[in-house]
Amino acid sequence: MKYFVTGGAGFIGSTIVDKLCEDKTAEVTVFDNFCSGQISYIQHHLKNKNLKLIKGDLQNLELIKENIKGHDFVYHFAANPDISKAMTETDLDLRLGIIATYNLLESMRLTGVKSIAYSSGSGVYGDVGFTETPEDFGPLLPSSMYGACKLGAEAIISAFCHMFDMKSWIFRFANVVGKNQTHGVAYDFIRKLKEHPKELMILGDGKQSKSYIHVSDVVDAMKFVIDKTDKIVNVFNIATDSYITVNEIAEVVLEEMGLRNVSLQYTGGDRGWKGDVPIVRFDLTKIHGLDWRAKYNSKEAIKRSVREMLGKQ
Repeated sequence: MKYFVTGGAGFIGSTIVDKLCEDKTAEVTVFDNFCSGQISYIQHHLKNKNLKLIKGDLQNLELIKENIKGHDFVYHFAANPDISKAMTETDLDLRLGIIATYNLLESMRLTGVKSIAYSSGSGVYGDVGFTETPEDFGPLLPSSMYGACKLGAEAIISAFCHMFDMKSWIFRFANVVGKNQTHGVAYDFIRKLKEHPKELMILGDGKQSKSYIHVSDVVDAMKFVIDKTDKIVNVFNIATDSYITVNEIAEVVLEEMGLRNVSLQYTGGDRGWKGDVPIVRFDLTKIHGLDWRAKYNSKEAIKRSVREMLGKQ
């Protein structure tokens, strides 16, 4: 199999590349513009003759076409990783989400590549409080440009699949955590506490409650679902069925960093920024019906990721 991985030097993408390269017969092309990806995440694969690295941008249709031809399967992770950035760059997710996805799909159409897995997220569901959202939940009213453009990209993928005989797997992830993450609550806490170990500023009121899933579980779930399903468009929530608050994440970080008597300060309000969704709940009936469950619950995923980021695991 020949795999084309956009964002393959990023957080989730590099973990998929690790998994794909376990198959010594697999050929893997990493396509990344390195706006958030790091060469160090895939450094150990660069001597692999079956891995090809392309420094390129999904805004460049011709470059995608040149390099995607002959591949069997596309993993699409390239995106803006920072939801709050849209407050100052309102077209960021439009360019890196919808236009990039269109260019990728058009390149697939023109070169005969037929299968794609897409990294979407809970943001497509909008702010619906404690409602557990199944994959067919609606109406879908995102509250951020990130969520809106993820939803738009899903729709474009569906259209291409139905019009041009492609197949897709759309994965709506919970908050993904792990060693190579470049943003997120725990990541930010660690960064802040290294600079100021006696105080921690927490966005919102700390009561925000969401599902967190370890990147190893994400990779496992994607492979599992792709092997088990075969519709034109396959949509799955990928999450843990447990939840953790921002305050509880702070407790884990402080414990793992060995810090005591830290002053916790809050910006106030029930959310960290405009567009933030303070409460996220998934209905996991569909993936549980395939007999898949995450190995780590939310607290375990956070603890493992914090230890990985601190170099303790």
